[in-house]
Amino acid sequence: MLNNMESERRNGIKSDDSRMRGFRPSLRAMIPVVVVIWVGVAALYGLLKPVSNGCIMTYMYPTYIPISTVEGVSSAKYGLYLYHEGWKKIDFKERLKNLNGIPVLFIPGNGGSYKQVRSVAAESDRAYQGGPLERNFYREAYLDSEEGGNVDMADFQLPNRYANRLDWFAVDLEGEHSAMDGRILEEHTEYVVYAIHRILDQYKESRAAREREGAATTGSSPKSVILVGHSMGGFVARAATIHPRLRKSAVQTILTLSTPHQSPPVAVQPSLGHYYESINQEWRKGYEVQTTRTGHYVSGPKLSHVVVVSVSGGYNDYQVRSKLESLDGIVPPTHGFMISSTSMKNVWLSMEHQAILWCNQLVVQVSHTLLSLVDSRTVQPFPDTRQRLAIFTKMLRSGIPQSFNWKMQYQSSWSPHVPVKDVKDTAVSNVHTSSDCPSSVHWSDDVLERDLYIQTTTVTVLAMDGRRRWLDIEKLGSNGKSHFIFVTNLAPCSGIRIHLWPSKGKSSSDLPAGKRVREVTSKMVQIPAGPAPRQIEPGSQTEQAPPSAVLHLGPEEMHGFRFLTISVAPRPTISGRPPPATSMAVGQFFNRDEGEREFSPVSMLLSTHSRQEIFLKEDHPLAFNMSFAISLGLLPVTFSLKTAGCGIKDSGLLDDAADTENTKLCKLRCFPPVALAWDPTSGLHLFPNLYSETLIVDSSPALWTSTGTEKTTVLLLLDPHCSYKASIAVSVTTAVSRFLLLYCSQIVGFSVAVILFALMQQAHTRPIPSILKAVESNLRIPFPFLPFAVAPILFSLFFSFLTSQPFPPFSSFTIVSIICYLLANGSVIFLILVSQLVFYVAAYLHVLVKRRWQLWEGNFGFVFLQWFMNLSSRFFSLKVVRVLRANPLLVPVSAAIILSTFVHPALGLFILLLSHALCCHSSLCNSLTASFRSHARKKESDCKIEGNYVSQHFTAKPGSPSKENSSSYGQTQEDIFHQRHGLLLLHFLAALMFVPSLVSWLQRIGMHQSFPRFLDSFLCICLILHGIFSSESLLNSSSPSLRVLGLELRLNFIYLIAGIYSYLSGLALQPHKVFYAMGAIGIVSFVLNILQIWTGAPRFGRRRHWHRR
Repeated sequence: MLNNMESERRNGIKSDDSRMRGFRPSLRAMIPVVVVIWVGVAALYGLLKPVSNGCIMTYMYPTYIPISTVEGVSSAKYGLYLYHEGWKKIDFKERLKNLNGIPVLFIPGNGGSYKQVRSVAAESDRAYQGGPLERNFYREAYLDSEEGGNVDMADFQLPNRYANRLDWFAVDLEGEHSAMDGRILEEHTEYVVYAIHRILDQYKESRAAREREGAATTGSSPKSVILVGHSMGGFVARAATIHPRLRKSAVQTILTLSTPHQSPPVAVQPSLGHYYESINQEWRKGYEVQTTRTGHYVSGPKLSHVVVVSVSGGYNDYQVRSKLESLDGIVPPTHGFMISSTSMKNVWLSMEHQAILWCNQLVVQVSHTLLSLVDSRTVQPFPDTRQRLAIFTKMLRSGIPQSFNWKMQYQSSWSPHVPVKDVKDTAVSNVHTSSDCPSSVHWSDDVLERDLYIQTTTVTVLAMDGRRRWLDIEKLGSNGKSHFIFVTNLAPCSGIRIHLWPSKGKSSSDLPAGKRVREVTSKMVQIPAGPAPRQIEPGSQTEQAPPSAVLHLGPEEMHGFRFLTISVAPRPTISGRPPPATSMAVGQFFNRDEGEREFSPVSMLLSTHSRQEIFLKEDHPLAFNMSFAISLGLLPVTFSLKTAGCGIKDSGLLDDAADTENTKLCKLRCFPPVALAWDPTSGLHLFPNLYSETLIVDSSPALWTSTGTEKTTVLLLLDPHCSYKASIAVSVTTAVSRFLLLYCSQIVGFSVAVILFALMQQAHTRPIPSILKAVESNLRIPFPFLPFAVAPILFSLFFSFLTSQPFPPFSSFTIVSIICYLLANGSVIFLILVSQLVFYVAAYLHVLVKRRWQLWEGNFGFVFLQWFMNLSSRFFSLKVVRVLRANPLLVPVSAAIILSTFVHPALGLFILLLSHALCCHSSLCNSLTASFRSHARKKESDCKIEGNYVSQHFTAKPGSPSKENSSSYGQTQEDIFHQRHGLLLLHFLAALMFVPSLVSWLQRIGMHQSFPRFLDSFLCICLILHGIFSSESLLNSSSPSLRVLGLELRLNFIYLIAGIYSYLSGLALQPHKVFYAMGAIGIVSFVLNILQIWTGAPRFGRRRHWHRR
């Protein structure tokens, strides 16, 4: 008998230990947690580092003239203002009466102010008064065949003076957070539509007032308004354009700055995501021909007159990535495009989300672009869509991608698939022909001094000597060196000219008929130049000037010509402008294969530990092309370049012990290197004066919507007279920061899927495991980890196949998705551990205080408290209170549903979370109390066995559970805790996703309030039903199941389907759709509960269990 009792005691201890193991994380669970903590710290370090954007501040003298609002406007709390630039006081009524410019409406973004219009409006006024930008003769971008390239803009020249000024209006949207709530977006759209009509009516009123006074009026009143939107204001502009109450053709041009077009940056509210999808779908239909159901023609595309240009801030914009700002799939290339500020002419900078509004380089270029849209004949914007798009292309885009044929590598997803042969034919047939230099800067041959004949593949110009250099293409371009590249800081046409000659001659008139000299000077493209050269000491050597232009000629362009000439103007230039302080020009015939270097994924990953080094000896290719297999938007690299030698050909590299003075001297003699990075998503990125820089592009690789190649091409322009030592290493902190920025939405969707998979394990396993144990079991390799992590990826690829969508790159897509899934697991486990710690501390304190209370019950100091508790017991004996105590969920459920329907869904979810927390606390306290009693009985039995039993140490109370049922009671309470803990975590994530919307709702307290969107309220009510009825369905193994097509669908299978759907929502960067899965579970749980009552199945809450009285 002694042995039997001892074995029972040991079994009880083992049972308690096994029970506690559900609360202790294993090594498999701690590894993702450690990784998540490290990733979070590294990302914060990378994101909080100060960023130098190189922007110049814009200064202004603003005045804001209010525009009266017509009575009866629903959104009367908003306002409309007209901007005026100038420090003198003006008469507001007189200014409004003299309105005769081009109306432009500025729409602020999330939390923005109408006063943010001041920078671009002030620069527009200065640009109108100062006239167009000075003309240069660099190669300009042009519309390709995909963009309707039959519009020839070669003859389009900016006038000497702009035809009309811009009248800037701005809407005051009270600084509301439109990025967080779909209802606010709709209200902003309604008011912008009113503001557009009010602006157009104001012009009519102003014209009528001038006519009444007998003032001269010219032209006609404007019929459309140019919309300029920042951040969410750009999306509001697009939403207003398709609004059913907007007047026809009231909006024809939209320019957006850092606007998320594809999806909201915080895509966690269901109604916000649904509103985005509906607007984008309307835009897609707007560019389609309207037909009947039978296919008969009705009308042309509704939006055929609208041009949209999206400007992104580049990699320094942490709030909105370029992938979200793309118009691909929304606006066809014939009606709009996206351009990054890093590739914008005269800008070349990446900037933060707010800096894009005041960065002087950008607002100046935008101002001149909008002024260029005005037709000098009608004094109104050009009506032709392709002409407006061509002007945007000419003024904003750089000619570099087309010069190096980078753009042809990327095909928009809007256009149908074109065979490779057809693409090549199209490209050749639409080659932009460069015109000769204008006659105003024409050179006569007698200006040039004697000719020079170059015998080497590299030609150098160090001064404006007025000479012409001849290069024999046939001789110097042999041995595979069929490409020619040329860099200079001399201006094309006025400082330097380049010609192709079929044969040698003094001038073109010396050549026989049929042979023509071709000038290729206008093929030079502009690149940003670094700081001007300086002289370190008087009498010392001046630094080499940085290049400001590059020319590339391929063998097909030099075919049929024998010589290439480089003519340099004499120092007193033709145009009369002062020449640069230091002149430089370097050209070279080179073999492209010799300057190629590819970095495989393995080498890039290894560079995180050991740098990849490159040695370039003298006479290396001037253009060095590096290809990175993994996009620099995902793995940015730190590129370091050191000038090792110069001046002596084949002298070799200087070692580390070389004289420092020699290295400095070589750095002075070599022109500063330049890097040109090209990414299909974000476009061109330039890095002038490249010696130590983090090369990064704002791409979004490895996504479900990613298509084509994800390689990043970097072209280095290096002085061939110098030798270099370069090193490349992946920047870990920058890479981690970029990873979280790119895939944060994906991780959010995956986190919900992780909890749903864990709830599936709880619904399937008996006894119910803890939520931590369920997550740990899902991390077992190979099963069930691989099915959970890989199966949804295969489903996404199969879905792409069914819908005829292009496939993403399989390897990178799969690897990044699995990494995000692991990070989601780590985040969920971390949340579980924190919540368990809170619940255990609270439960232990509760039980400890309760046990102390029982020991102090007889003390005199507690008589008053006992009297108060007896008095409160009378209150609890009331009938209403007894009914509420018999149905404890009635009050919280009613309150949660009412708050979700009439106030805000997040408040209803908070009530549900409170109910979960109280239930978890109560069940855990009961489990700990049962455990303490079990240990006390075991100690009592041990004392009895040893003969040292003292009866007064413990006396069992009547009605307390027996030794056999105590363990069952404790296990039941633990099951309740595990199940409600899992539901609490799921609904906690849901409540967190509604917090941004709640913040925007709190901001509007005291203003005009409206009911929540029906979609949000309905889904939250479904979540409340899930929290109520899913607990009984989980705990009651005898509950009935649904049958669909003869198949039995239990709750664990429903959780599995919901988890896969949430996983797919994360892959699509649409985490708000996880609410559809959670809402479906709530409906199914409610139906199962109704079936349980209908069939008379035993309910868990009515089964007999031991409990304290």
